[in-house]
Amino acid sequence: MRVKGSTPTRHRRKKVLKLAKGYFGSKHLLYRTAHEQVMHSLKYSYTHRKQTKREMRKLWIARINAACRMYDLSYSKFMHGLKLANVTVNRKMLSEIAIHDENGFKDLIDVAKKQLNA
Repeated sequence: MRVKGSTPTRHRRKKVLKLAKGYFGSKHLLYRTAHEQVMHSLKYSYTHRKQTKREMRKLWIARINAACRMYDLSYSKFMHGLKLANVTVNRKMLSEIAIHDENGFKDLIDVAKKQLNA
């Protein structure tokens, strides 16, 4: 007697079609097209999670650079000065400080300039 794997097959197909809910056209109705689209979508979501991290870092650097330029200092010299002063603040926090706490950022600029001049 042969085994007809109907229950696992049905569960597998229902799982894929549930993931494809809301897709356009036959991509949410037909198993084969839905499966292809779900596989692509999962791949895209994985790569975009990585890209989001890159894009956020670029945004933080752009914000820090813009804030540094107001005090006649480039981003790279500012970061180098902070490194020489052993100030370890990540770029996300530096950009938040630059946006919300102008006096605090000015203090960090002064620390970096002092280290660069020394």
